[in-house]
Amino acid sequence: MHSVLIVAVIALTTVFIRFLPFLFLKGKVSERADYLGKALPACAMVMLTVFCLRDLRFDRVENFAPEIIAALIAALLYRWKHSTALSIVVSTALYMWMVQKLF
Repeated sequence: MHSVLIVAVIALTTVFIRFLPFLFLKGKVSERADYLGKALPACAMVMLTVFCLRDLRFDRVENFAPEIIAALIAALLYRWKHSTALSIVVSTALYMWMVQKLF
């Protein structure tokens, strides 16, 4: 029971802290916050890509082809549809299929 209370307090505190700026700003967004809202999704995608591709081994095609193909599909799909969720879901499904069935 003690652990549940700790998790509940942490969760409520996190929600309160996350919504606190919206209560005080009431729709006003600074130029810096607007810029960060536009720039951070691309930065997050770059960090995820580097994280996923950092341990590639190029000694055999099976070791790098699924990752490279899925990363290219994700980039091209994002460029075409401008949907982060769609590019992540499709490239992940493609990667899993390639790893399990193709390579």
